Amino acid sequence: MKLEIGMSPMGMSPVRQGPTVSVVIPALDEEASLPKVIRSAREAGADEVVVVDGGSTDGTLETACRLADAALASAAGRAMQMNAGARRASGAVLLFLHADTELPHGSIDAVRMAMRNGGCLGGAFRVRLSLSAGASIYRTAMLRLTGRMINLRARLFRAYTGDQGIFVRREVFEAMGAYPEIPLMEDVALSRLLTARGETVLLPVPITTSARRWEAQGPARTILLMWGLRLAHRLGMSPERCAEIYQGSPRPKRDA
Repeated sequence: MKLEIGMSPMGMSPVRQGPTVSVVIPALDEEASLPKVIRSAREAGADEVVVVDGGSTDGTLETACRLADAALASAAGRAMQMNAGARRASGAVLLFLHADTELPHGSIDAVRMAMRNGGCLGGAFRVRLSLSAGASIYRTAMLRLTGRMINLRARLFRAYTGDQGIFVRREVFEAMGAYPEIPLMEDVALSRLLTARGETVLLPVPITTSARRWEAQGPARTILLMWGLRLAHRLGMSPERCAEIYQGSPRPKRDA
């Protein structure tokens, strides 16, 4: 059961030209990063920001209640959290944003423009990995290469990841049955359903996501792990087994 905990008095932003866009942010122990992510969504022009907490032990939920238009409590699990946020959101377009990913100015307008003609069902952004201060030359080079690889894969195959800020028309999202509530690869599953259904777009506007996962595990190891899990899933490995392998890897430190 999902429980709505609080709603910011800010309300929805003035409606811009084009469809309304709700940003849905699943979060777990993201008290430190959440304020700047919500601020980036507002400054980018989001009509509404909905945060769904998955049982945080820090001040994530309190921060969301203070800064977002709506804050929900949900069982842990990114897919379940995003589905709960989508049900609460009121926008014609749903943009799912990770709690360590920031939207730049102009990104929401780019979504509206892409969706305005009615032909595009959804899509995602190019991604740029944000490095910690003092990252080595090797790590910097590897992570820049990683970002380019993600963007190239998305451009060639229209295969999007959650780090890229997947967006979709509400009616299409609901018709597809929302996110499959699986422990991992929910973004892969939704991306496949979306691209099989019709036209999608990779927007040239780059969004910035934290590289903490790659830095915690080491760039080369993380690339092998993530691409290996994607291949294994493609060949039939269950999302549950993929999640077991993923959760057994070193965990990233939360941004301070």
